[in-house]
Amino acid sequence: MTAKPFPAELRRWVTTTLCDLDEITDVSWPRGSSRVWRVHAGGITAFVKLSPTSLDFDREVDGYAYTAQVLTEHEAPRLLAAAPYLRAIISSPLPGAVVRGLILDKAMEPRVHEAAGRLLRRWHDLSAQASEQDRHDVREAMLRKAREATACLESTADHLDDDHLVFVQEAARKLPELAEALPLVYQHGDYSTRNWLWDGQSGRHALIDFAMAHHGVAVEEFVWLCGAVWSTRPDLRTAYLDGYGRPLTETEERLLLLLTVRLGVSYLNTGLIKQQADLVERGRLIVDRMTHQYR
Repeated sequence: MTAKPFPAELRRWVTTTLCDLDEITDVSWPRGSSRVWRVHAGGITAFVKLSPTSLDFDREVDGYAYTAQVLTEHEAPRLLAAAPYLRAIISSPLPGAVVRGLILDKAMEPRVHEAAGRLLRRWHDLSAQASEQDRHDVREAMLRKAREATACLESTADHLDDDHLVFVQEAARKLPELAEALPLVYQHGDYSTRNWLWDGQSGRHALIDFAMAHHGVAVEEFVWLCGAVWSTRPDLRTAYLDGYGRPLTETEERLLLLLTVRLGVSYLNTGLIKQQADLVERGRLIVDRMTHQYR
């Protein structure tokens, strides 16, 4: 992947905020909207990030403010500076490596997932009370997901069997109703292994990237894990929920499966439209696994 250039205006702001830059390394994720650099300036190491939208920037800044209240400096980076006119932030570094792609032995993996569940429970428990606007936003988001599930069926029906179709149709019908019955928490919003750090030396789990922080139902945080990890590694689900400190309610379990099958059919639909075989296979696998669990 070609390194993303460090914009001149961003360089001027970072230099004014820190000092002359000695080194700049592109550490963006391999997607178009990700723009993150690790910089060294006068003995200081920091991360510089450009948010793709004003909403992402505002959520990121709010998320950093929240972490400063509820997580220690070893559990989350600190916001060092922000420039709204650039949608740019500077944050502190943390020790450890991103868990996605990290090779862990079978004994260590459950420990990492348990620590992740424990940290997220504390994050959720200390949430500020959701507003009426937050509840309205969640309703609208669930309606959009339900409509998306219905729309995806039009192009994916020939690639799904009868049980799959019934399950996706249920997601389209039931997502708003089930979400309405659950309390809201302040979510991290993207609590997947790409945003977990693990420091093997200290045995500490930490959390990064707060651009999707917002109020929602707690199980939305588990959807990626449910589709990508837990169906083949139930031991990691057990460890994670042990760390989280409580089992899921019947309503949460049902909503989690429906949200995950909606994600799967969305992958399948996108893969078919863009002719991306990897997305098609991922979508089929998630839909099949979730349908099997639901049975």
